[in-house]
Formats: sequence, structure tokens, C-alpha cells
Amino acid sequence: MARTRIKICCIETEGEARMAVAAGADLLGLVGPMPSGPGPIPLAQATEIAGAAPPWARPVLLTASETADAIEADATLAGVGTVQVVRHIAPGEAAKLATRGLTVIQVIHMSDPDAPNVMERHAPYCDAFLLDSGRPGEAVLGGTGETHDWALSAEVVRRSQRPVFLAGGLDPSNVAEAISRVRPFGVDVCSRLRPEGRLDRALLEAFVSAVCRTERHAA
Repeated sequence: MARTRIKICCIETEGEARMAVAAGADLLGLVGPMPSGPGPIPLAQATEIAGAAPPWARPVLLTASETADAIEADATLAGVGTVQVVRHIAPGEAAKLATRGLTVIQVIHMSDPDAPNVMERHAPYCDAFLLDSGRPGEAVLGGTGETHDWALSAEVVRRSQRPVFLAGGLDPSNVAEAISRVRPFGVDVCSRLRPEGRLDRALLEAFVSAVCRTERHAA
């Protein structure tokens, strides 16, 4: 079994970033302006955190912008080369974004029964997908702390020709089962590691340990 990448999201400070990197994070999620959800920080603050990240822990800006121009501007202001697009943007805008030299992670909200087809429409224009439990119709674009249908997620993983991250309600108690059932390229976690609104070191380390144990058992 290939190593499961770990993305720790909703990083708010350089201290949290250092804690996540020390625990074994491969990617650091920096939440830009959002209509709802935990962890949004000003883009200037994201720039400081991204600039302090070591080369082996990639900073990723979560953006709710819907056009290629706006998403590129967000990335420039935050000083990052990777964006996580949290809306199901129009395929035409996705095609434009693909020409801007950014690494693009496209979120697929699994509340949409058309999710596998949404994935296929965006596949030519992104580098990876992230499956989450948002409800775009209610302007809830992530950070729900809720799981979704892992059977549907596993179907998306099977059909995808791009790497797929699994998000939505993951924590130390369920991430091993999630990996076993879905077989994602990586896992993403935010709210369940932040019970008091801050990244909890013990929960973070337990989460990473659970991922690593799953890999050892599958080897």
C-alpha cells in the first residue's frame, strides 16, 4: 500500500504549522475568506505561514473564489503555488485556471448525487480532487466535521485518474476505517482536531499515528 498523504487543514498560525509539520503533515491547509466554516485567515497571514513552511510540507490555499482570475489573484496574494478550489466552479473557468501555472486541488462535495460526474467534468483541468461533506447550496463549503457516504467516495476514487484526498469528519477513531474502505491518495482533517478552536497536539499526533498504523498493517 502506498503511503497515505496527510493534509492538516485550518492552520491559523506559524506555531500550528510547525506542530503539524513535526507530526508528519505533507500539506498545510490555509483557509482564505469563506462564507462559513472554521479557520479563515487573512491572505496576508497565509503569506507569512506559507513563507515559513519547509520545502517538504506544501502550503495549500483554500479559496471560495469562482473565476480563474480571482483564484489566481488569491494565490498570488497568499504566496502559494497550490490552491484548493472549494466551489464546483464552471468548467470554462476550470479550463482557464489550468493555464495559470498553479497546482489545483478541486473539491467535490459528496452531498451532490452527481459527484462522480462532477469529478469527470473537472478531471482534465485539475491535478487532484478532495472529497468533502460541504453543502454548497447552503454556502457550507467545508469544515463541517461530518462524514459522508464512503461507498460513494470509494467509487469516485476507483473512477478517478487523478489523486484523491478524503476529507469530512475524519479523526483518530475513524481514519483507519476510512482509508481501508476508500483507499484515497491522502486524507484531510480540520475541525475534529480543533475541539477548542486550536490545533490539539494530542489529537494531531493520534491522527497521524492512526494513518501510519493503517499503512503498516496493509504492507
